[in-house]
Amino acid sequence: MGDPDVLEMVQEKGRRTSRDPDYASHINDEPAKRFNLFLRRRVLFKRDEQSKDSIFFRDGIRQIDFVLSYVDDIKKEAELKAERRKIFEQNLRKTGLELETEDKRNSEDGRTYFVKIHAPWEVLVTYAEVLGVKMPIKETEIPRDEKMSLSYLAGPVKLPRNVKHPRPEYFTAQFSRNRQELFLIEDESSFFPSSMRNRIVYYILSRCPFGVEDGKKRFGIERLLTSHTYSSAYPLHDGQYWKPSEPPNPVNERYILRQNWARFSYFYKEQPLDLIRNYFGEKFGIYFVFLGFYTEMLTFAAVVGLACFIYGLLSMSDTSSSTEICDPLIGGQIIMCPLCDFVCDYWRLNTTCLASQVSHLFDNESTVFFAIFMGIWVTLFLEFWKQRQARLEYEWDLVDFEEEQQQLQLRPEFEAMCTHRKMNPVTKEMEPYMPLCSRLPWYFLSGATVTLWMSLVIACMVAVIVYRLSVFATFASFMESEASLKQVKSFLTPQITTSLTGSCLNFIVILILNFFYEKISAWITKMEIPRTYQEYESSLTLKMFLFQFVNFYSSCFYVAFFKGKFVGYPGKYTYLFNVWRSEECDPGGCLIELTTQLTIIMTGKQIFGNIKEAIYPLILNWWRRRKARTNSEKLYSRWEQDHDLETFGSLGLFYEYLETVIQFGFVTLFVASFPLAPLLALLNNIIEIRVDAWKLTTQYRRPVAAKAHSIGVWQDILYGMAVLSVATNAFIVAFTSDIIPRLVYYYAYSTDATEPMKGYINNSLSTFLIADFPNHTVPSEKRDFTTCRYRDYRFPPDHDQKYFHNMQYWHVLAAKMTFIIVMEHIVFLVKFLLAWMIPDVPKDVLEKIKREKLITIKILHDFELNKLKENLRTSSAEFSKRVMIQENQV
Repeated sequence: MGDPDVLEMVQEKGRRTSRDPDYASHINDEPAKRFNLFLRRRVLFKRDEQSKDSIFFRDGIRQIDFVLSYVDDIKKEAELKAERRKIFEQNLRKTGLELETEDKRNSEDGRTYFVKIHAPWEVLVTYAEVLGVKMPIKETEIPRDEKMSLSYLAGPVKLPRNVKHPRPEYFTAQFSRNRQELFLIEDESSFFPSSMRNRIVYYILSRCPFGVEDGKKRFGIERLLTSHTYSSAYPLHDGQYWKPSEPPNPVNERYILRQNWARFSYFYKEQPLDLIRNYFGEKFGIYFVFLGFYTEMLTFAAVVGLACFIYGLLSMSDTSSSTEICDPLIGGQIIMCPLCDFVCDYWRLNTTCLASQVSHLFDNESTVFFAIFMGIWVTLFLEFWKQRQARLEYEWDLVDFEEEQQQLQLRPEFEAMCTHRKMNPVTKEMEPYMPLCSRLPWYFLSGATVTLWMSLVIACMVAVIVYRLSVFATFASFMESEASLKQVKSFLTPQITTSLTGSCLNFIVILILNFFYEKISAWITKMEIPRTYQEYESSLTLKMFLFQFVNFYSSCFYVAFFKGKFVGYPGKYTYLFNVWRSEECDPGGCLIELTTQLTIIMTGKQIFGNIKEAIYPLILNWWRRRKARTNSEKLYSRWEQDHDLETFGSLGLFYEYLETVIQFGFVTLFVASFPLAPLLALLNNIIEIRVDAWKLTTQYRRPVAAKAHSIGVWQDILYGMAVLSVATNAFIVAFTSDIIPRLVYYYAYSTDATEPMKGYINNSLSTFLIADFPNHTVPSEKRDFTTCRYRDYRFPPDHDQKYFHNMQYWHVLAAKMTFIIVMEHIVFLVKFLLAWMIPDVPKDVLEKIKREKLITIKILHDFELNKLKENLRTSSAEFSKRVMIQENQV
């Protein structure tokens, strides 16, 4: 039987079923059911074989711009939801949109309805004018900017020209229905790109009413999705990502992006930014421009950081400090005071030999240079980014883009909740208004929640500190008594063991707190009922950033600026909650512990983030396909394939920015302790770009296009972190590393002219008389030595002012404060000079903007003049004709 015959047979069965009750009851028999299902599957397969890539209505002419889906609900609200859908779709048709519904019998799961939406020409031109869309009026003669940058240093990194620049450059003007002949309209079906079409349709969907409930007018697709009236709403991808589309479908930009952007083997290639912008919209495009530019700038910081690390590696064996610590005749003879009360024993300094050598990798002369370099680097990055952003605004026609067109539009949720109106002083129109007294309770709840969660983070950090304090004694006594651990004691000391386990535990706590807070902050921000989209994003950004700043950085701040700073001295230690003795730093300083903490949290976060971004949508999509009958995405329609993909969400891009900004904090705030941080960030971002590209093109539904001319509030956050980073790195070098005490000894206290650093370790350790230990802190076993050493600058026990700080302590403290002041002033001076010297908008871009405005005004002037002349000629001809008619009548 031929395929048309099968199709006709099934259609005839359907007609007979609807007309003949006897026949309808007859086919309920089991064999007939199986036969009917077989025929329907066969026809469905053949139908889909022909149309599975189609993005058109059944007529093959009208393009699908948006898809809504829903499932019949058998619960109590089924009738209410059906009525909402009916009114909503009627109102959509009244706006001019065309709808076509796919019955659930044609869907792969047999239960989902699909409503396909097409925006005809009249709707597109109307809303293009409402949204202030700019469209081409003439091909530009201004050459493209092809300046050399890191992307253009070698041929292999370049993309083909037709991929990099898929469309020519045009002069553009704000679209107007009355000036349609001015614009380059060759084909009405392709004049508006698909990203602009879905943006216009979503604008209509978000404002279309669906009835009056509880005395209030209800509208917007988001509210219908929240109430599960519709299960999803999404624009279609323009084809399969694994093969190009066949005519009559348009060029498959998704496939081009997959081949030239979303492949991990193309990690060294530049990004097709114009194509990303055309397909996903400017808001997504500018994110990938920022991520790519940030990654390029990280290359310079990574090279310098790697050079500093190599310098530390090469000089590790030559450093006098670690040499003295490791020397059995020096470090082996120095008896150190116990690191905890009662159960901890005295220990010899040379047991920290390996730790002191490793510490030198990150605590050497190059640390100061790298801290200053990063202060200058972050300024150059932000200044050059402003230039890149200005150039992008010109290239993507966003120079005159006003945020009011999109971000300052009223949110439908705000309009629905408002019962008051007041006059806008600018537009002189009545607008929805919500009094402050209505919002105030939610603001208090929001502030209290953020404060509570940040306090919870601090409490968890204190809990981790208590863990470290409580298990340190256990590790120390266990490793001392266990004979089998003698071999590992040289590199796995109680300090390092406690630091590693504490850092891992802290990282786990960070992830758990972060997971819960994300849900709560989004809910609270919605409850605040922000007026505009911009207010919503700003409020959420502030909450999320404040929390994540405290969550990810608090432990690093503790190790850098508090640990080991308020310990006291033997016999008079400070105690946490009067129970646990405060943590001490290694004799070589706390820098190695800060490096360990930073490495575990930064690396763990990046690995976890990439795995989550790649694996999570992959598993979800596999599960959805598994539940489908055919279990193959190659057999069902275009809209069903996209329906089974994971949704990116309105806040998907927000979390991408947040992840990048938190990484920027790791790279800048504590980089003096870990010069390899920029290299780790660079490697992560190279992978991140391709992971984001892969998931957007293959694993996620196509997001609704949106406009943006900058990275928004994130730029202000970056500036704030850049300023803070200068202070944190200065304090890390001064108080956490051992550089300043070494320099003071070198210039002021050294007694050996040939080897100035000889004797530094002995000089940096004070002496304590064991007999002065309180009974509850002294180790139980008796020893044959009378004194022990500890890290501080205090008078010996035989001095009149025993255990008080000596003059060298004040010299070191003064040197530390002087270094902080000098470094901050130098870096800030250079920052201000660079910011003053580097213009925000490059001169050539300013000239191009002026040139384009001039030509655009001339084109518009000539058009209006010619139109006026034609109208005058028409009027003159009409007047002459009327005069002749009157004369003939006379």
